[in-house]
Amino acid sequence: MKFRTVFFTMVLIALIFLNCKRATSPENPNMPPTTTITNVPVEGDTIFPLVQITWDGGDQDGYIVGCEYRFTTYHLFKGDSFSTDWQFTSDEVLEIIFESSDSLNKQVLQVRAVDNDGGVDPTPARRTFYTRRTIVPQTTILAPQNAQTYFFLDQTTDWWPGIHLVFTAYDQDGEVEAYAYSVDGNDWIWTSDTSIFLVKQDFDPPYEGTHEIRVTARDNTNLMDPQGAVVQIDLVKPTFEKDILIIDQTDENQFPSSARTTDAVVDSFYSEIFGLHESWDFLQKGMPPKTTLGQYKMIIWHADNKPTTRPHEFVQHTEELADYLNVGGDLIVSGWRILKSFAWEENFPKTFEEGTFVHDYLHINKVDETPAIPSDMFAVNGINGMDDMYVDSLKLKSFPYLYKLNQINVISELGGFTKTIFLYGGANMDFVGRPCGLHYYGTSFDVIVLGFPLYFMKKEQARIVGAQILERMGY
Repeated sequence: MKFRTVFFTMVLIALIFLNCKRATSPENPNMPPTTTITNVPVEGDTIFPLVQITWDGGDQDGYIVGCEYRFTTYHLFKGDSFSTDWQFTSDEVLEIIFESSDSLNKQVLQVRAVDNDGGVDPTPARRTFYTRRTIVPQTTILAPQNAQTYFFLDQTTDWWPGIHLVFTAYDQDGEVEAYAYSVDGNDWIWTSDTSIFLVKQDFDPPYEGTHEIRVTARDNTNLMDPQGAVVQIDLVKPTFEKDILIIDQTDENQFPSSARTTDAVVDSFYSEIFGLHESWDFLQKGMPPKTTLGQYKMIIWHADNKPTTRPHEFVQHTEELADYLNVGGDLIVSGWRILKSFAWEENFPKTFEEGTFVHDYLHINKVDETPAIPSDMFAVNGINGMDDMYVDSLKLKSFPYLYKLNQINVISELGGFTKTIFLYGGANMDFVGRPCGLHYYGTSFDVIVLGFPLYFMKKEQARIVGAQILERMGY
């Protein structure tokens, strides 16, 4: 019994010893993956530099985790070349922008699959093709205008959201994908918008003075407009330290023969109506600069001669006036055919659409005009706290006026937040009782529009009305 036990013990020890000495078989080596390019570009083709490549990979002893790719560009006319480093991606579709700065560029693309053990295809898939030179996009700033002056405020309001920056770009051989703007040489800010507002804090101090705005664009081949577009603008902060500036655009040489007078007489008339205030002769000095406008709380603009061959120049300065109103200035305008001047070549009645100065700032939707013959208007009837005024017939004795006014603008449809303050007085039943003067009450500014020339009203009555107008405007 003891012998048998000892025998089996010795056999067991021998088996353990032999098993420990047996050599193990080596592991199988990692098989490298394989790679194929499965779609365009076709070998030797000439294509656009933005290329989508679909690739596929296989691995016999594992699985594919991604691929590495690189390309070499040969500038065939310049004679030089460069290569990119290998780049890894797990994407199955590669979107590659091939450098194409020469007239014709040879592109050699290599793609190699990567497996789960980190192995790469030792014989990458290869494709050779050509790309033509791409054209950089061209950028344009539509607003603000270069070398112009704009008002600014410390904070935005309902009417002043900031300096409106509007831009666009064109790419001859592709698509614009992004825009960037820079203010006063600061960092580029990229955006997909083409219309933004710049507020005070976007500019470098001192805020009053000259500032530079640049805009550039990038296309779908990653090319950026190297020059971009640039404007320089001046910023002015309104002080409103003075009350009223009277802008005299009335051309006395264009008065009816029976009303011929001098500039001094018309200036005196408006001084008597609205009090002694500073006057600006538009015919001699043009539009006041923003540095002047911003000093006054209110502008009274009169253009009381009747235009016959061209409209009043008032309509050429609506951008400046809108800028003034946006920051809180008030406006009174009196003029003969003043509203007709906004649509000089069009038939009346005329509807003014949203986005026009007449609609958005004068708050008038639709305007009509009385006939040239026969002259009809002999008075305006005041309502909502305003007195009546009669035409000064002695100024209108000559033909075709015959003591009355003609071609007066009546307001067929008022905009919101307005009150009628004068009604048309005449014999023509198509126009009698229709508004020819209004007051717009706004959150940032007030406007009074007189669709008739105030100078041709009787002075004594106009003086009373002038005081009423100033009172309702808060002056």
